[in-house]
Amino acid sequence: MIKGLIAPLLSPFNDDLSFNKSLYSELAKELINNGCAGLAPFGTTGEALSLTLSERMSALEELIKSGINPKMIIPGTGLCNLEDTTVLSKHAVELGCAGVMTLPPFYFKGLGDEGYFDYFERLIANINDNELKIYLYHIPQVSGVGLSIDLVTKLRTTYPENVVGIKDSSGDWENTKKLLQINGLIVYPGAELSVLESIRLGGPGCISATANINSAEISKLIDLCHDGEWEAAGSAQKNVNAVRMLFQDYAPIPAQKALLAKRKNEPLWNNLRPPLIAIEHNQRKVLEDNLAGYGLFF
Repeated sequence: MIKGLIAPLLSPFNDDLSFNKSLYSELAKELINNGCAGLAPFGTTGEALSLTLSERMSALEELIKSGINPKMIIPGTGLCNLEDTTVLSKHAVELGCAGVMTLPPFYFKGLGDEGYFDYFERLIANINDNELKIYLYHIPQVSGVGLSIDLVTKLRTTYPENVVGIKDSSGDWENTKKLLQINGLIVYPGAELSVLESIRLGGPGCISATANINSAEISKLIDLCHDGEWEAAGSAQKNVNAVRMLFQDYAPIPAQKALLAKRKNEPLWNNLRPPLIAIEHNQRKVLEDNLAGYGLFF
């Protein structure tokens, strides 16, 4: 289990929109140096569903080749078709990754839990390796498909060696609390907004997109929680929440990439794959000015 802040890496593209592995590894190392305990590449923040299988696999190999311990990495592997999910998940297992973060198949909507259970059961059977550690990915407001408490409980109970955790990006604290009550399940909220309360209930940390911009302060908050410094943690929670809320009025991926491009003086970070589009210069300037009020300068 990774205890602390896990960063879902932004994905850098060249001007021809090919994947830039060098910038990717550079960002990953910077985030670890800034306090991140782990990395979650190829999630929503990383534009994963705009990447090919070969791009994901090659970039993951490059991260490890650059010196990053695979036990710090939980790559996203979930796709609608079971075969590709199997390929990506098996590749991550073979590289020694801490786990895989897997969406349910999300094209067909309005189905019951039975079909989703069957999907994960077949994935586990396909790989047939107790080194496979699945972290379910619950983000129904984006995927259009959720993972019910009953389904998560059944998967965890039936396959305790393989289904070990979940990233709950629903933004529904009541749902997160119910997940934290499932025996032995590792629960990462998908934002820092509730991380203090999550750790109080036994959670290890969070997986937050804002780690790409504010990793040091979020990591400090999580460390304060684990050290039992609850009063200081309460103040830190208010500060990181305020920074997080500044992004609510912007498309978060383009906004964070624009800030990263400015901070690093590297315009390639502005590049996005369709259908995402860049934020306007004046929007970035307003966001920069607001973030400066919290000691974040770009």
